[in-house]
Amino acid sequence: MEILYENLLQINWQMIVMWIIGGLLIYLAIKKDMEPTLLLPMGFGAILVNLPNSGAITQFVTDNLGNIIGEEEGALTTLFNAGIANELFPLILFIGIGAMIDFGPILSNPKLMIFGAAAQFGIFFTLCLASIFFDINDAASIGIIGAADGPTSIVVANKLGSKYLGAIMVAAYSYMALVPIIQPPVIKLLTTKKERMIRMPYAQAEVTRTTRILFPIVITVIAGLIAPASVSLVGFLMFGNLLRECGVLNSLSETAQKVLANLITIFLGITIATRMVWDEFLQLDTLLILGLGLVAFIFDTAGGVLFAKLLNLFLKQKINPMIGAAGISAFPMSGRVVHKMGLAEDPQNFLLMHSIGVNVSGQIASVIAGGLILSFFM
Repeated sequence: MEILYENLLQINWQMIVMWIIGGLLIYLAIKKDMEPTLLLPMGFGAILVNLPNSGAITQFVTDNLGNIIGEEEGALTTLFNAGIANELFPLILFIGIGAMIDFGPILSNPKLMIFGAAAQFGIFFTLCLASIFFDINDAASIGIIGAADGPTSIVVANKLGSKYLGAIMVAAYSYMALVPIIQPPVIKLLTTKKERMIRMPYAQAEVTRTTRILFPIVITVIAGLIAPASVSLVGFLMFGNLLRECGVLNSLSETAQKVLANLITIFLGITIATRMVWDEFLQLDTLLILGLGLVAFIFDTAGGVLFAKLLNLFLKQKINPMIGAAGISAFPMSGRVVHKMGLAEDPQNFLLMHSIGVNVSGQIASVIAGGLILSFFM
């Protein structure tokens, strides 16, 4: 009872705020089914690390008489150092993501790749904006939140030595999960109903197995030549895709897509929460980073949509500008959002293959953008 009384006295309003934030993440995961494999462990972890005298981050070392003689790393801090500080978890997760991706839609319609590039505008816009408030390496790390790609955000922030890694990770993964909430208002603001109803017939083109196998290899080589700092990110992503397409490692491909990806995502969610301790998280800088991350997502979406509208000025066969919004890397959430919005306007308007193709190109473009950021500022 004495321990309980002492711990109750240590509870402050900041801890309660973090419990509420954790509860909100759990609510979104369970009730709204928004990336539950990520948000659920993040939410639970946020509560866990904000309990009084939580042993998750640090634990006390005592002598034989029970007197505290020092502190050492808690279990979650050890996990963070083993998996995120050395970039192991993000790179392994990329293998799983690569194994999930079917590059068929983009290989059958390569021009969709330009939308992936256009939708990275938010990264560089936010970098410029963040440089007003932060030093250039921190600003670059914050800007990469706009990649809508958690692993890339972690790797870039780590390599640039950003002291705001925790806030950047939380912003990147939280906004990825909130894509169904963030993107629709932006898309509707920038498009007319007539534009949203544009139909885009899809003709399935045959993509040979040789092409599918060569594509991840060629992309890795090209990315390595254009942005050498991105080669580990692109390489792990493309290796995962090669597992999928080679046809002789089906069991490994399935393991990477399901067991490996889910396990690493759970570890990521829990370890990200180690940087959600109230005295570090509830700071003005953190709130500013969260705001800038939202700006990055909004301008990524706007960049893709506006680029599609620009192209429509010169094309006879019009493009539904909504597919430009899928050029962010939040795969496959963004592609699904665009498809659902198309169906809401016209139940016979099937944009899924186009939007997923653009979404896949955004996955590649975001990793290359991260490599370019590293090349510029390392």
